[in-house]
Amino acid sequence: MSEDHDLVRDVLARVPGAFERLVVRHQRLVWHLVYRMVQHRDDTEEVCQEVFLRVHRKLHQFRFDCALSTWIGRVAFSLASRHLQRRRIPLVEPAGDQDEDMLERIGDDFDLETACADAELMTHVATALQELPAIQRTLVTLYHLDEISIGEIARITALPEGTVKNYLYRARLRLRQALQSQLGVMA
Repeated sequence: MSEDHDLVRDVLARVPGAFERLVVRHQRLVWHLVYRMVQHRDDTEEVCQEVFLRVHRKLHQFRFDCALSTWIGRVAFSLASRHLQRRRIPLVEPAGDQDEDMLERIGDDFDLETACADAELMTHVATALQELPAIQRTLVTLYHLDEISIGEIARITALPEGTVKNYLYRARLRLRQALQSQLGVMA
């Protein structure tokens, strides 16, 4: 947190290069969050620029009640969500009846990274990920690929932890069903 304090202080004091350091330090997180939701390179670039403009304009409101990366991630998630809403792209799938037997077979210990080790399987996983609703796709990749905790994801997205867990659970179910279908594997 000391680095966050120093960086924010330097940016607010307009120290040359300070904002550039902030961008370099957090651009990967912002890009990943926005791209996973928006899934269009040009739109992602536009939204990422908007994120850092917003961060620059609102940095004086940052209160250090969380990590700077969490606050910036929250800005990125919010702007990406608004972008999708303006384009009338659904953020989540409508709630529906789920097969309880199938839900019981999927555990939280599903290791997406190990499942992606094989190149052919990776292609199928990427296709299945693309077909997930924006929020589920984003949460799955943040949790399983970036290894961000559920608590941190909840803080970034401003979603309750239970909702994050529910979305992850449903996303894993959809991924498993899609992979079983694509690979011709029976449940």
